[in-house]
Amino acid sequence: MKLSRTEKRPAVAVAEPTVTTATPYRGELITVRVDTVSLPDGKEAVREIVSHPSSVCIVPVDFQGNVLLVRQYRKAVESFLLEAPAGKMEADENPDATALRELQEEVGHTASGLQALGSFYVAPGWCTQMMHAYLATDLVQARLDADDDEFIEVVRVPLVDIPGKIAGGEIRDAKSIASLLLAMRVLRDN
Repeated sequence: MKLSRTEKRPAVAVAEPTVTTATPYRGELITVRVDTVSLPDGKEAVREIVSHPSSVCIVPVDFQGNVLLVRQYRKAVESFLLEAPAGKMEADENPDATALRELQEEVGHTASGLQALGSFYVAPGWCTQMMHAYLATDLVQARLDADDDEFIEVVRVPLVDIPGKIAGGEIRDAKSIASLLLAMRVLRDN
């Protein structure tokens, strides 16, 4: 059934059963999958999907009320970004352990206060990645060796400056914005 431009589609969400799947790329971090799906009207559509491991994003807040962020070059956007520390979960690693490991690798601290803030999909229109957000407090210096291909600068930003840095576009990646806003809500309510 073809709808005219003036007709509205029914407001009912439906699943899209997979008809065929192809995997044109398998890398170390991602796999690209191309699914042909069946639509409710009997037509087929193509969905390009990136499979990515689950990850964590940590908002570390020191005793002075500063958030420890990282500045790093992101090739995909050809720009330096100011971000909350984050990283992918290793096979059989739980999110809490990943958060503490990434905190040590990226900002040289561990935390005796680690609070889960929630989990969210990064880009569900085309990617499977689930992000687990954490607030890290009671920070203690503890360095793990950083990944060989990461060159990261740690930047301390007063917590009160975070909303302005988000509004002004200095912090502009979704995982950092979501995690920072979740952490600020928890810190405000405590």
